[in-house]
Amino acid sequence: MSFQPIILGPGLVGWQFLQRTYESQFEAFNKTPQLNRDASYFLEEIGNVNTAQELVSDRRLLTVALGAFGLSEDLNNRYFIQKILEDGTGSSDALANRLTDDRYKRLSDAFGFGPSEIPGTLSSTRMSEVVGLFKTQSFEIAVGELDDAMRIALYAQRELDRLANDKISEDAKWFSVMGMPPLRAMFETSLGLPTSFGQVDIDKQLEIFQDRTKSVVGRSSVSQFASPQALKNLTNLYLAQSQIVSFNASTSSRSTALTLLQG
Repeated sequence: MSFQPIILGPGLVGWQFLQRTYESQFEAFNKTPQLNRDASYFLEEIGNVNTAQELVSDRRLLTVALGAFGLSEDLNNRYFIQKILEDGTGSSDALANRLTDDRYKRLSDAFGFGPSEIPGTLSSTRMSEVVGLFKTQSFEIAVGELDDAMRIALYAQRELDRLANDKISEDAKWFSVMGMPPLRAMFETSLGLPTSFGQVDIDKQLEIFQDRTKSVVGRSSVSQFASPQALKNLTNLYLAQSQIVSFNASTSSRSTALTLLQG
């Protein structure tokens, strides 16, 4: 029997419960038979993989590899992923370096199939880290099946903290936020930006993200979220705003249904 995460309601109340029980729930989730079978298979077989083509040809291995970086939606995009891996990240024109979503760069770095690189599959330590990320991401997906806002909040605790501590420029950090769907969704909701905002010119988006963030939380930088308190404040704001958006959508739907019935 698989373990299903427990969330006691939406918003801050549900988040606080999830935070308090995270370790015990994650431990129970890690005992899920299918999860363990996938992880064990990956660790047993990945050492025999020496090329990107070999990795993408094994669907079970690729499931874990992509799942570790939140890229499961690319499971059927084998040739695209093979190109990402074979290009590596050493060259500025490598495909992973030309994408705003830096999850692809981290995927390529982890497996090291690029020119003159040493395959990461030769390192049991590195591959164990991939499995650890796969389990974490799998738990977040399971949480998201109950409440997607909780999934995004969990994702942000890892990814926004990592990005905030990165040595790249502030503009590069913002472009990374814009290129990572979960983080983008978190900021758009927290800042009250419409989903159509993504159609605006990318440089204008950067300006608006920075200006709106400064007006809402006091500073315009992504680096500020290296502070646990700043990250907590943003997360709480996001969850509160998500609950309001959900409530308004529900109210609008009920109003529309009532109008149709009265009509």
